[in-house]
Amino acid sequence: HDTAVLMVVLSDNTATNLLIDKVGMEAVNKRLEGLGLAKTRLRRKMMDLKAAAEGRENVSTPFEMMTLLEKLWKGDVLKEPYRKDLLEILAIPKDSPLRAGVPEGIAVAEKPGELEAVRCDSGIVQLTGRPYVICVMTTYLKHDADGNQAITRISRLAYEHFSRLERSSEIGRVVSDK
Repeated sequence: HDTAVLMVVLSDNTATNLLIDKVGMEAVNKRLEGLGLAKTRLRRKMMDLKAAAEGRENVSTPFEMMTLLEKLWKGDVLKEPYRKDLLEILAIPKDSPLRAGVPEGIAVAEKPGELEAVRCDSGIVQLTGRPYVICVMTTYLKHDADGNQAITRISRLAYEHFSRLERSSEIGRVVSDK
């Protein structure tokens, strides 16, 4: 549990590598495949620059990350109480671009990530009555900070949209000013 917290909240690469050793890369990929995630693969440990130079990157797509999070939310990945525990770990507040686009007081179960010229964030915004899954991935960044700014902007727009839907009737009339 503590190792998972370090991995998720602090993006601790050593903790991640310890978990990869414990579970096994092949087992992780087999589970991903079993969940229907054909493009999401763990191909190397964290900070393995030799593997990265050889083109063995850990990969996913926004659609597959959203699919994984939706399955987690619905209980298709883990059963209780493990599902609840993982969501609580993901919801521990962290400085992230996705979180920055959502007002304080709204729980966001998410995991940001970054590499040179790449920024991404995937999460479940637990908007009361209208929770939603979001994933934004940026690549080929000239300036790394631009990726986080784009993710925050998209996160804010998504929140505004779903918050409006939460306050609206089925025909689109806003009926509440929460």
